[in-house]
Amino acid sequence: MADKQFKKKISDALGNDVLRGALGRFGDAYVISREKAYEGYNFKEISDNIAQVKSYAASHLDEMIDQFEKAATSRGAKVFRAMTGEDAKQYILELAKRNDVKKVVKSKSMVSEEILLNKTLMSEGMEVQESDLGEWIVQLAGQHPSHMVMPAIHMTKEEVADVFSGHLHKLNQPVIAELVKTARSELRKSFLEADMGISGANMAIAETGTLMMLTNEGNGRLTSTLPPIHVFLVGIEKLVPKFEDATHILQALPRSATGQQITSYVSMVTGPTPAYYADGTVKDKEFHIILMDNGRRAMYNDEKFKKTFQCIRCASCLNVCPAFQLVGGHVYGHIYTGGIGTILTNFLNSEKDAQNPQNLCLQCGKCTEVCPGQLDIPQMILEIRNRVGEKEGLPFTQKFALDVVSNRRLFHSLLRVASVAQKPFTKGQPVIRHLPMFLSGLTENKSLPAVAKVPFRDVFKTIKQEVKNPKGTIAFYAGCLIDFVYPKIGEGVIGALNEKGYKVVFPDGQSCCGAPATYMGDRANARKSAIINIEALEAEKVDYVVSACPTCTHALKESFKELLQDDPKLAARAEELSRKSKDFSKLLFDLGGLTPGGDGVPLKITYHDSCHLKRSMGVFAEPRKLLTDTSGVQLIEMQESDRCCGFAGSYSIKFPELSGPILARKLDNIDKTGADVVVVDCPGCLMQISGGLDKHNPKVKVIHTAELLLEKRKNQTGNKNTNKTKKKK
Repeated sequence: MADKQFKKKISDALGNDVLRGALGRFGDAYVISREKAYEGYNFKEISDNIAQVKSYAASHLDEMIDQFEKAATSRGAKVFRAMTGEDAKQYILELAKRNDVKKVVKSKSMVSEEILLNKTLMSEGMEVQESDLGEWIVQLAGQHPSHMVMPAIHMTKEEVADVFSGHLHKLNQPVIAELVKTARSELRKSFLEADMGISGANMAIAETGTLMMLTNEGNGRLTSTLPPIHVFLVGIEKLVPKFEDATHILQALPRSATGQQITSYVSMVTGPTPAYYADGTVKDKEFHIILMDNGRRAMYNDEKFKKTFQCIRCASCLNVCPAFQLVGGHVYGHIYTGGIGTILTNFLNSEKDAQNPQNLCLQCGKCTEVCPGQLDIPQMILEIRNRVGEKEGLPFTQKFALDVVSNRRLFHSLLRVASVAQKPFTKGQPVIRHLPMFLSGLTENKSLPAVAKVPFRDVFKTIKQEVKNPKGTIAFYAGCLIDFVYPKIGEGVIGALNEKGYKVVFPDGQSCCGAPATYMGDRANARKSAIINIEALEAEKVDYVVSACPTCTHALKESFKELLQDDPKLAARAEELSRKSKDFSKLLFDLGGLTPGGDGVPLKITYHDSCHLKRSMGVFAEPRKLLTDTSGVQLIEMQESDRCCGFAGSYSIKFPELSGPILARKLDNIDKTGADVVVVDCPGCLMQISGGLDKHNPKVKVIHTAELLLEKRKNQTGNKNTNKTKKKK
């Protein structure tokens, strides 16, 4: 759970309209620019090549380092292998002292930020000058970068002008062209006067000992050519085997980082270049390359985090992250920001420093779509979260709640009690619009659904399934929300599958899928839930297991296997369950869909893609086909249909201040469609979006695909397969 100081940082960031505006504008423009930059290119092919090249280099790391050192040394470089950040700082400090260095100029280097190199050199009386414009701005402002590619994205031109005026002792107007002119004039002196240049690199090519830099300002070239001493400070994950391998990264890095076809400068340095010395002579400069580990090898050696070496530091994961777009980089607390920054901080700085930032991840998976290195950042963050939970334990209230949820009988009994106890709050309505006292924040921006009077498990017993000569049997896994909040969805699932000729069973022993425990870092309770459901569902006895909640489906297909992999017997049953499990829309589509039909009454709908359904299971066309085959339905696509709605399970409770603005963006996109109904395939999204619309625009309703199919088809003539409810005697 995030601590109070961290929550205060979030609050301050959300209250900064300038920051929100800058991040929002860039985030919107980035999506368009990136898409345009990749036109005519096969992103999947490029990312496959990057993953192959980088994973090969990582799995042959010592060989790559040896090869690089041999090639670089043969061309006049001095190569130093730094195991720690302290080793790297000490090497540079001794080199500087030995050569009586007074002034140091730096081009962009996140590795130097990582080890706080500037602070070390300045404490020894040296003048250190950043030369990347963004880095120089934040240096003058006494801050650290808020973004890996655009360090000063959080600052306005007015703030930059004030910083320049204060440090340069002359008035600077907030005109971008003039500010750039001022920076160019000031920085040029630094290049000419520097005794030492320090650079980072985007790639280190083992076969030739070449270092490659991609920049837009030319400062990289000036830093590497003018000073008589030059030091490259490079993380060992930047190694690639051959020169041709670098072309794959060269294709992706500018497109993924800033939406450019190519950066203004691509600089390749192989060995020392001549430099002018104070005595008027010209000779090769001192050229040093530091290959730094500082926790990287330990990160790679951890099986769950091997793919971090495939990261090319493009920061595309930051650019599309809903949470980052709201709070920016400084909230993350250390040098590396966003989702990948949380992982790097965990290994390169400390696990403690990653504890708060890992909570910001919604697990929406948007970053996985744009990552050219094919990293599953959400899964890695989830692993960190679980390790934190195992090591530190969860807060009492969270642990108590999860213990209750994983106790099937107790949890279900409490939900039945709640269906009665909620009456003072529902006031006869199907929603709760106001909660008292300290709970009031939960209903500030959205209403909450009431617990159903009769859970689906009881409704199921009254359903008469008229299926002659069944093609097979399907087990229905309802999950908590369908079972106890939205039982009508379950009726829709049964009706559609009956129409396809399948009999549906409802295993009464099923319980929560364990997703709340999984995503809150309680692996023990998640495992307990997995065992309960595997035993209850008995996948071995049915043809399919269907769920109408993508989060539950993901648990059945993926999470259970991971949680039970250490028990051969349970692992085999989890594998069988995974093989047979499908989400409702996917299963119905694969079975051939429903015969086109419906009541024919015109209905304008828009569709919201669930994060798990689209990104984890690749299902998005199937529900649209089912809906548009229904007579009377007109589908109007909304902008950003697959952008997270902000629910993310417990996230909306832990971070309502972040969940709220994410939901507001979704509601705005819904408004623009003019639709009468929003259709979803996720009960969690249904709860979030319908709750928001109830406060924002109650005329627009939200419905699950299964329920819409049920409602639109139940009144059509000639439908003999729709299930009926048994009359009670």
